[in-house]
Amino acid sequence: MQLKIMPKKKRLSAGRVPLILFLCQMISALEVPLDPKLLEDLVQPPTITQQSPKDYIIDPRENIVIQCEAKGKPPPSFSWTRNGTHFDTDKDPLVTMKPGSGTLVINIMSEGKAETYEGVYQCTARNERGAAISNNIVVRPSRSPLWTKEKLEPITLQSGQSLVLPCRPPIGLPPPIIFWMDNSFQRLPQSERVSQGLNGDLYFSNVLPEDTREDYICYARFNHTQTIQQKQPISVKVVSAKSNRERPPTFLTPEGNTSNKEELRGNVLSLECIAEGLPTPLIYWMKEEGTLPFNRTCYRNFQKTLQILQVSEADSGNYRCIAKNALGAIHHTISVTVKAAPYWITAPQNLVLSPGEDGALICRANGNPKPSISWLANGVPIEIAPDDPSRKIDGDTIIFSNVQERSSAVYQCNASNEYGYLLANAFVNVLAEPPRILTSANTLYQVIANRPALLDCAFFGSPLPTIEWFKGAKGSALREDIYVLHDNGTLEIPVAQKDSTGTYTCVARNKLGMAKNEAHLEIKDPTRIIKQPEFSVVQRGSTVSFECKVKHDHTLIPTVLWLKDKGELPSDGRFTVDKDHLVVTDVSDDDSGTYTCVANTTLDNVSASAGLIVVAPTPTPAPIYDVPNPPFDLELTDQLDKSVQLSWTPGDDNNSPITKFIIEYEDAMHEAGLWHHQTEVPGTQTTAQLKLSPFVIYSFRVMAENSLGRSLPSERSEQYLTKAAEPDKNPTTVEGLGSEPDNLVITWKPLNGFESNGPGLQYKVSWRQKDGDDEWTSVVVANVSKYIVSGTPTFVPYLIKVQALNDVGFAPEPAVVMGHSGEDLPMVAPGNVQVTVVNSTLAEVHWDAVPLKSIRGHLQGYRIYYWKAQSSSKRNRRHIEKKILTFQGSKTHGMLPGLEPFSNYTLNVRVVNGKGEGPASPDRVFGTPEGVPSAPSSLKIINPTLDSLTLEWDPPSHPNGILTEYILKYQPINSTHELGPLVDLKIPANKTRWTLKNLNFSTRYKFYFNAQTSAGSGSQITEEGVTTVDEAGILPPDVGAGKAMASRQVDIATQGWFIGLMCAVALLILILLIVCFIRRNKGGKYPVKEKEDAHADPEIQPMKEDDGTFGEYSDAEDHKPLKKGSRTPSDRTVKKEDSDDSLVDYGEGVNGQFNEDGSFIGQYSGKKEKEPAEGNESSEAPSPVNAMNSFV
Repeated sequence: MQLKIMPKKKRLSAGRVPLILFLCQMISALEVPLDPKLLEDLVQPPTITQQSPKDYIIDPRENIVIQCEAKGKPPPSFSWTRNGTHFDTDKDPLVTMKPGSGTLVINIMSEGKAETYEGVYQCTARNERGAAISNNIVVRPSRSPLWTKEKLEPITLQSGQSLVLPCRPPIGLPPPIIFWMDNSFQRLPQSERVSQGLNGDLYFSNVLPEDTREDYICYARFNHTQTIQQKQPISVKVVSAKSNRERPPTFLTPEGNTSNKEELRGNVLSLECIAEGLPTPLIYWMKEEGTLPFNRTCYRNFQKTLQILQVSEADSGNYRCIAKNALGAIHHTISVTVKAAPYWITAPQNLVLSPGEDGALICRANGNPKPSISWLANGVPIEIAPDDPSRKIDGDTIIFSNVQERSSAVYQCNASNEYGYLLANAFVNVLAEPPRILTSANTLYQVIANRPALLDCAFFGSPLPTIEWFKGAKGSALREDIYVLHDNGTLEIPVAQKDSTGTYTCVARNKLGMAKNEAHLEIKDPTRIIKQPEFSVVQRGSTVSFECKVKHDHTLIPTVLWLKDKGELPSDGRFTVDKDHLVVTDVSDDDSGTYTCVANTTLDNVSASAGLIVVAPTPTPAPIYDVPNPPFDLELTDQLDKSVQLSWTPGDDNNSPITKFIIEYEDAMHEAGLWHHQTEVPGTQTTAQLKLSPFVIYSFRVMAENSLGRSLPSERSEQYLTKAAEPDKNPTTVEGLGSEPDNLVITWKPLNGFESNGPGLQYKVSWRQKDGDDEWTSVVVANVSKYIVSGTPTFVPYLIKVQALNDVGFAPEPAVVMGHSGEDLPMVAPGNVQVTVVNSTLAEVHWDAVPLKSIRGHLQGYRIYYWKAQSSSKRNRRHIEKKILTFQGSKTHGMLPGLEPFSNYTLNVRVVNGKGEGPASPDRVFGTPEGVPSAPSSLKIINPTLDSLTLEWDPPSHPNGILTEYILKYQPINSTHELGPLVDLKIPANKTRWTLKNLNFSTRYKFYFNAQTSAGSGSQITEEGVTTVDEAGILPPDVGAGKAMASRQVDIATQGWFIGLMCAVALLILILLIVCFIRRNKGGKYPVKEKEDAHADPEIQPMKEDDGTFGEYSDAEDHKPLKKGSRTPSDRTVKKEDSDDSLVDYGEGVNGQFNEDGSFIGQYSGKKEKEPAEGNESSEAPSPVNAMNSFV
């Protein structure tokens, strides 16, 4: 008989069979094989093979690489859109596209900013057969903002009180990881009493004196940019209380008795409860009307956080956390709703057809809410794509009839809901190709006898070829009971024998032609170890030999390898290997272990092992130690419905006492060939009473164990069939949820075969309305775990129960659970919407709750849509941005934060259930009052002169009202950066320039400038400016000027008047020296010297010989703070003993007075008057020589 391969056919609505491609080694049937010879002349539409993720967060410090790779024949060309419009990469010098690829490289490391290229990108790969498109790739640079500056007051509280330290980290992209540390970068210890919440705050259930510290610091780590930001340290001081009054728990978070949580399918659901109390409360979790999934549930943060991994719609429900201490307990219920972004049920697959054939593309996705399906053709919405008479769209299916070559195209299916979207490309390639065999001709297959043999025949053709196999030159028939033919063309011989050797021919046919290929099969004898190494116990210092004799096929060459404890043999001359033996001489204790002989050929390998035990030399022959021999003579007695007694005879213990027996059973009815652990008994016991389950075919075996290991299993006992019985348990995880407004979907976890207790396992599903008087409605189903009740009223509570039964009877009465039929959209909008404006950025909204019956589902909350009214010019330029706030539960009021002052807003309110939103309430319009303005946009100092400065500014970017005036404050700054008196000035709001006159020359001023509305003053902007220097004036000897005035001093020293003055002073000194010399020669005394001796001033220092200057007037001394107590009299006169000559008299001096701490309390003075000397400075007039030194 001739054997043909006919692939299974799928029925289509058009009644015809689509052609598919069979590929080499089980490649997807709709992919064209990547055989180089085949691709040379076979066209194929583009296929996207690699692309960047949908949400692509980039590092702004590196070049941007947006991936887009595609294959096709001919090779596709690439183009990009950005934010929905064509992106011309040739016009941007920073953007390049990789050759032969669509991948974009944006070079921002040399110049440019990452923010410039932020946007939504989409790649298109196109050739003559169609166009494939990538996902919308949203490119955003990562951000790690700094913490806003804030002043944190120290916290003082008594021990035993609760405390929450807020973190409030900056919003980054992606969000940061939060942790608390101290100044030494050591993590703060956490416990059941102190822990960090999911929001980053640090919670203390009660504080202790050891919690006192000044460095509670919250850190935010931004992994994408590898940066860490820190909050200002928080100081906490705990004062010991006289008596700590114990109290029952209360929740710190969440607030109230109930809350709601929404999570997406596949994510990690994290629920948190943190309580305060004394003593510290403990947290427990449970799920109402259900159990927590044990294999997906974990607890974090000392059981304060419950996490469920890979959450699904079945995890929706009410979760309860319980906080308990010695004084009481409280609980909080969290209502969890699991939504779902779209996920594939059936993604469209590539379709290859021949001309005139039919086919279909199917695109099915699910989600919560149900996603909408839309089609595109070659990247264009199918509604506006060129018409194709062979194409018909039927919702999630495109049906093709009588296709022609022009029908080739790439179709895109988009499944989207409010939580995301899926985009899949699938091409329709219309080809007419005769059969081709892709497997190499005359391939030789060598197989070990009694093993499967697989002969490949990978093929391609359009229409789909049929495959036939023949054996021998005369075409002898292949019998189906011996051979298995796979859909990919492979011929399988399950148990190859010697007579399977021969030549096999594979023939592929379609209406366009035929192709064939020959394959040759040789069957080889298996490799066997006919003499295995044996377990040995030898004395130390003796010789041991292991034998390993191998038999193999004469055409195969084996290699024999010896291992010790699964590793290589020691590199020791005591170990020698010949043809069949391993010999170890002078055996030591280290040689103990397991020795394995491994025989390898090119087709198979076998191994055998034996143990070696090294013992001390003894005068008597050493006993043989080994694992026990298997037990034997198994017997079943006392056979009852649910128990039986098993007895056996132990085997030889081989000189090591048996410690225990292990009993295993096989269930030949449900799991034949699989042995399960039944029980264990002590080694002194040879019987066991075994508990059994109904309707099981039992077989038993026993193994013995001693200190050397476990014996081989005994022979199996006789079979014992227990009687069937009714089920003793019911299905678990029974739930009732509606998927549509008019149905109820009842689901449960079915029993396994072992739990069925008898044949004919079925389920009795019963339901009735909770609030009605109807009787129970029941159906009996089998082999399913779901039943859908249709035609139910919308969102009605139902009582549900599922009971197991079999041919013997029913399980015990099941527990009743409550479910709901499907939800529908709410019908009524909230009424009586009222808006109360709290301040310029905050408003409070009140509304009346809608009737519960009109909600038609689980009340999720109320949602407020609000937006800022815009002028007609702005409205034309861009779409109005609406903001949304959702208030969970049955709240009928809420706050709208973040409003803009002095603006008009419109809002409406809608009720939300599990299905979606209801109708909107009538729009309400309200306005916000004026607020304080932002800082002026800029402040510049222009046109400086000797005594005036002109200020020029731009108004605030956000006036937040009508500007009334500007406030200008300014004060001088001396050379040590100390501030003078503050001057206030009000400027009309219509001004943008102001000139300040009568200022000191060569003086630095600091300006503080802000705008004001009727609501108050806004933020200020600061700037500094300097008046110019008077070139003709005399520089005052400002002791603090120092290096800052160096350039000015050089200019004065070159002036003629200054040179003349210095010459006059030098001449005067010369005359005084001549007079002094004459007086001394005459024997007279110098009266001034006598006066100095009589009135010695300890602060007057002699002139230094090395540099000719007085030590008192040095740069180091100029900057010393002036001492208290050296003030001049209040009438500002100078004592007789003091010099009445000073350089201060030659210019504008500095009235610089300082407090004890050195802070400036004086001001710049424009008057020429003598100032009192203070501190350590000498009150004597400096000499002209010293005056010169002060200028150079």
